Amino acid sequence: MSSPPSDPLPDVPGTGHPRNPGPLGRAVAVLLRALRRRGKPLARRAGSRQRLGHDLDACRQERDRWRRHADSYERELTRTRHERAHLLAWLAALHPSSAVLTPDVGSGPDGPHLLCVEAGGRQLSWRLAPADLPLFAHVPYAQPVIPDSPAPPDQTAHIRRHTRLLAMEGTLFGATAETWAAVMPLRPGEH
Repeated sequence: MSSPPSDPLPDVPGTGHPRNPGPLGRAVAVLLRALRRRGKPLARRAGSRQRLGHDLDACRQERDRWRRHADSYERELTRTRHERAHLLAWLAALHPSSAVLTPDVGSGPDGPHLLCVEAGGRQLSWRLAPADLPLFAHVPYAQPVIPDSPAPPDQTAHIRRHTRLLAMEGTLFGATAETWAAVMPLRPGEH
């Protein structure tokens, strides 16, 4: 783009004297000054466009990186949920006398179900996704029971206490006399 000539504006009818232009001449002068100013920062604008292009590429790379992280977390969550379902099916097989499946309260037959197992004198329950129900074909169905108490005690704390009790029971009653003799040697005078 060539720069406009620096000569005074030509005489245009109605514009007045060249040194004192009329409204049309003043408008042309303002436009020419604006075009001159706009032409100078073209290099700066091209640089800012290039910088914006680099920023956009960096943002896209960052988005793709976070998408890969989200996909990885989703795969790990799916694997963990699948493993949880298998462990619950195994737990139900270990407790065949108390394990039952019930439809979740407020859901239909195709909705989530609850696996209920009695352990340590208390009923425990876990929500199961409909996709996991084929793993529980060995568990009988029962009608949903609406609990009498509004909020049952902490199930996780009960499981911890019951696990600790079972571990102590296994240690106490599962050890042989030789194991106890190695752990607790007899004091003098005891036979």
